Amino acid sequence: MVDVVLASAGICLAAPLIAFAALAVRLTSRGPAIFVQTRVGRHEMPFRCLKLRTMWSDTGSVPTHEAPGSAITPVGRVLRRAKIDELPQLWNVLVGEMSMVGPRPCLPTQSALIEARRRGDVFSVRPGITGLAQVRGIDMSIPALCAASDSEYVAKAGLRCDLHIIAATVLPGITPP
Repeated sequence: MVDVVLASAGICLAAPLIAFAALAVRLTSRGPAIFVQTRVGRHEMPFRCLKLRTMWSDTGSVPTHEAPGSAITPVGRVLRRAKIDELPQLWNVLVGEMSMVGPRPCLPTQSALIEARRRGDVFSVRPGITGLAQVRGIDMSIPALCAASDSEYVAKAGLRCDLHIIAATVLPGITPP
């Protein structure tokens, strides 16, 4: 219920920003403003994850840490730095595919991460717009470390932990749990 309330409020508040960012994407590069990519969700069910497009439209479907820096558009750099590119995922939260907080969803091709997450029971929860690994600065380039942080989140997940992670995401200087 908290997810639906936060996502609903977030969409209402962020709609003008999403629209402005989408316009900036469209005016500065070819292709759609919203990028749709298959990701691995709860119980390893695939879902269509939404993001504002930050890479050139002809860039292949690769994890962010594997994309060359030249694949990111100038507008995309700004959107990523400000984390605005993730705002369309509020829709994924509203429809029950994601949560506000949880392990970041991975691509189906990230087999090492998927296997490590299986061992840590990470797929028992919905993926999140933000998560413990993300606020700790751990990306998916080190699958075992990312999965260990995700598994730690699953073990201590709850409203208090989630609010702490949200605060650490939006307010620099807050130490992640």
